[in-house]
Amino acid sequence: MLSHVRALIKQAVPEVIEQWKWRGVPVWYHDGQICTGETYKNTVKLTFLKGASLKDPAGLFNSSLEGNARRAIDIHEGDEIDDDAFKMLIRAAADLNRPSAQ
Repeated sequence: MLSHVRALIKQAVPEVIEQWKWRGVPVWYHDGQICTGETYKNTVKLTFLKGASLKDPAGLFNSSLEGNARRAIDIHEGDEIDDDAFKMLIRAAADLNRPSAQ
């Protein structure tokens, strides 16, 4: 699943920079951090630094909903993700990082 979302992120924002930090956690940047991708035994957790500021019409955010800044998507083993909605969310997060948006 992580390899699938990595590909979707690169499709959504071709200029994205991916770095691996904190003992193997990928972090994606475009004019600032977009999200991190943590892997657990049966879950991939994508945490969006500014997720609370993003519109999520498809309802992809399903974790860390109570925070003032972050939002996360937990993808459990066997789950499917709406590729188009996910790419729109990634683009929106990258747009939010643009200096003109701040």
